Amino acid sequence: MKALLTSVALLVAATSVQAQSVIFGAGFADFSNGNGDDQGVFSLEYQHRPFHEATRFSAGLGTALTVDTDGDTHIGAGLVGIYSFSDRWFAELSVMPGYFNASNGDNDLGGGFQIRSLLGVGYTLDSGNAISLAVTHKSNASTESFNPGVNALFLRYHYGF
Repeated sequence: MKALLTSVALLVAATSVQAQSVIFGAGFADFSNGNGDDQGVFSLEYQHRPFHEATRFSAGLGTALTVDTDGDTHIGAGLVGIYSFSDRWFAELSVMPGYFNASNGDNDLGGGFQIRSLLGVGYTLDSGNAISLAVTHKSNASTESFNPGVNALFLRYHYGF
């Protein structure tokens, strides 16, 4: 009986990262423009159930809102990929084009259109929720002549449902 319960718990933990989830993040943003104001940053992300699942890889859609302590905001939507290394460890990659609003000219990224890319590694907890460490980059992919970009490091909590 104990082995059955353990197996069920591991299955739930392994699949919960691939279910719908809301992800809360906090970190630090480093603006590439020398005039930019580096600062704390917060994120809220929603990842929908995957539309494609293979043995260890799943792909789905997501949306993210990022706000830094200066009031700069980015909202985007796009693709999310998750690769499971084991029952608990996973890697995450996402690309979310969207709109960026700089709160002041020092944090201007060269226009409203910005693409957020994310690379993260995470661990699924016994509860089925997860924690991850992720690096993001936002830039306009040289669609504008000015393209300084901003990088951020996040500690994230994934609440699966």
